[in-house]
Amino acid sequence: MHPSLIKARVFTLIALLILTVSFTFPMIVFHGTLSKIDAGKINEISPFTKEVWNIYNKGRYKSVATPKSAHNNLDKMIESESEIGPASLPIWAVSLEAPNYPKKAFPQGIPVYFHFDGYSGEVHEMDTINHYVGMDPMWRGGHFERAIGPYALLLLSLGMIFFMIYNKKIYSYIMLIPIALPLIFIGDYSYWLYWFGHNLHDWGAFKIKPFMPTVFGDGKIAQFTTHSYPTIGFYMILLISLFSLLAFFAKQKALKEMQNEAS
Repeated sequence: MHPSLIKARVFTLIALLILTVSFTFPMIVFHGTLSKIDAGKINEISPFTKEVWNIYNKGRYKSVATPKSAHNNLDKMIESESEIGPASLPIWAVSLEAPNYPKKAFPQGIPVYFHFDGYSGEVHEMDTINHYVGMDPMWRGGHFERAIGPYALLLLSLGMIFFMIYNKKIYSYIMLIPIALPLIFIGDYSYWLYWFGHNLHDWGAFKIKPFMPTVFGDGKIAQFTTHSYPTIGFYMILLISLFSLLAFFAKQKALKEMQNEAS
């Protein structure tokens, strides 16, 4: 086998493992669990799903209203009616410094974390602020993307497997998707932030003009200071993009040299 083909397969395998462990596996295992909790169908949640959520949520932020005894224990989180986020790694973190909220309880502001398949953190508190300024609740954002997330990542994983197995040039272009994954996320995330800021309602305590929320860095919404930064999941996406890029160029080099040798 051509040395560059071996490199391409190794790089792709690394990218696939990162994608699977960080996102695809926990998303598939936890898929539909929040709906079961909302519907009161707790008995339908498998012990395996609970254990996966417990493992992936170690070290994650929990709401100040969540009893410490319930941290990293899905059964106790459900029992205490605490805010429950997805199991997959969070990609982006946003926090708001609200004048009326105690600095001691929220030293970095009210934090919310964005996942491929949902939100975690102080979602209820963020929805309260959104309502105050006339914005929609968080669940309105990325609704379609969150619904198809697990299936899209499964298809992407399958495409990456095809890239490793087959040497046809057409399969090489599949890797352009994981290469562009950071840009795809930021582009989609920016779009629905724009949608939030330009679909304001009269229910707010006061009226504000349509605006574009800050995607990266610090900004302002009314009298609230916002902080918007990538978190661990985004760095995993960058690694996936890097290894996918290395795999793509290694495969292109191998195919070109093999074609020259054949001619």
